[in-house]
Amino acid sequence: MVASYPEVQGGGSLILAWQIKNKNVLVVGGGEVAAGRVLNLLNADARVTVVCPKEGLNDEVAFRIQQGQVQHLNRVFLPIDLEPEKNVAMVLTAIDDPDASTRIWKYCKKVKVPANIADVPPECDFYFGSVHRDGPLQIMVSTNGNGPRLAAAIRRQIGDMLPAGTGDSIKKVGQLRRKLRRIAPGKGTEDISSRMTWMSKVCDQWSTEEFNAMDDEDMDELVSYYTEGTVPSFESIRLGSKDEAVVWEFDGSFGWM
Repeated sequence: MVASYPEVQGGGSLILAWQIKNKNVLVVGGGEVAAGRVLNLLNADARVTVVCPKEGLNDEVAFRIQQGQVQHLNRVFLPIDLEPEKNVAMVLTAIDDPDASTRIWKYCKKVKVPANIADVPPECDFYFGSVHRDGPLQIMVSTNGNGPRLAAAIRRQIGDMLPAGTGDSIKKVGQLRRKLRRIAPGKGTEDISSRMTWMSKVCDQWSTEEFNAMDDEDMDELVSYYTEGTVPSFESIRLGSKDEAVVWEFDGSFGWM
């Protein structure tokens, strides 16, 4: 039996966007690596607690504690930090004590809390990649623990390739989707699929620069075409003409939304 299915490539990781907003995360350590972990977590709106003796805090971590951005336990990690009532969603360690790190990892496994032990891939339930961030856009490059420095270089190359204003254009797409749901609020499968298909057509036809140039009036004009079953060009929106609209038919396919 000959099949044209994708070839399985083992040895990878399941790359996910972990929704950690308002969840409790423990960071053990207070140095440079810990500072990077803390920033990543705060960018994801997590509730962060740093466990580290005060003398081990670097300037950035100390600043975030002083500003009230994170909680601080002025001591080493203790098993009580993972008591069930504390609802810890994950643990990140960044300390210069391999034996202590391994003990923490084993305890996390015992109580079934996902953990990342910095620079020890075998003791990680998940990895941190190198992330390009532009507003709502996040692109992660992972080498599965093999070459973090190389991942950073690849991430910079990808970022340099993206058109200027890509993050802003994505924000405009999000605003447009919300306007579309207001004028076509149906929750049935066909309603959802129809909105997805129309938005996919718009994203295929419009450029990043055109999304960036779009204002609220343009958005209102654009979504008015939805009920007519057409996708206009940016030029026709600005000219107020519907002669250039492209007619589309909903075929039941699903887009990216």
